Amino acid sequence: MEKETFDILILIGRPASGKSEIIDLLTRSPADVRCSRFHVGELNILDDFPMLWAWFEEDLILSHKLGLSRLHTDEHGYFNNPGLWHLLIERLSLDYSKHLRDNPDYHLRITALIEFSRGSEHGGYAGAFTHLSDQILQKAGIIYVNVSFEESLRKNHRRYNPDRPDSILEHGLPDEKMERLYRYNDWTQIAPQEHGFLGVRGWQIPYAVFENEDDVTTDKPDLMADRLAMVLGKLWEMRIPG
Repeated sequence: MEKETFDILILIGRPASGKSEIIDLLTRSPADVRCSRFHVGELNILDDFPMLWAWFEEDLILSHKLGLSRLHTDEHGYFNNPGLWHLLIERLSLDYSKHLRDNPDYHLRITALIEFSRGSEHGGYAGAFTHLSDQILQKAGIIYVNVSFEESLRKNHRRYNPDRPDSILEHGLPDEKMERLYRYNDWTQIAPQEHGFLGVRGWQIPYAVFENEDDVTTDKPDLMADRLAMVLGKLWEMRIPG
């Protein structure tokens, strides 16, 4: 009997594009609906934001409480070494490998969902994908949530809760960082079609674009679900068996 759910989904897009809301929808969906409508199993979310935020917190403790040098970022919150962006992707790959090691039947019921965002300033998606493991690339499908930079900026303002800066659904970035890090990205250069295959180290990874300039991920659960079902349905048709 053919398995009915994705093994791995890679969910990418600009900050505040709607990625977290899509994950929230999938997480809240009943298991049978999640499987039959979206081809998604029990979710295991691998997100680089908690790791990134932990680095910010560690640097704050080191510099303000312990009187020591910061490890990851400068006083303005920018990485000391741009290679740290790639380290985050390597960490996601490592975490995934540990799940497989500890549970040989991991994908019988679980869909791993890998989430991140990358701008051209720190290597873009082309750079990030080269740091994903072969274990991931051979099984993955990609969803790119497409919004303009202006829409990303608007929603970044809307969702930001200064009392919960570490929250997945309520974190935000200052405008200066949004401008520098995320105004430009390379997605349309490496994946110019609405759907297709992205070549990385010899692997051909199917991708599909979730258009969200009209913001169906904010207070429009039915429209969001319909669009997500359409995008994931296309991606399911394109998947490479095995």
